[in-house]
Amino acid sequence: MTKTFVINKGQKPTDEQIQEVLEAKKQPIVFDEDSPELSPSMYKAFQSAVAQRNRKKNA
Repeated sequence: MTKTFVINKGQKPTDEQIQEVLEAKKQPIVFDEDSPELSPSMYKAFQSAVAQRNRKKNA
């Protein structure tokens, strides 16, 4: 299950939100047909796309 929190600039997460993140961090990553593990080449392409997006975002 995925939970989404919107934290605005300058806003601090609540203690409850921090605790949920720390608990989620302990859980293993489960890959399935909707979110398969990336191959090394796909992972590299994903990193490249993120870097390009961030460059455009910061420009």
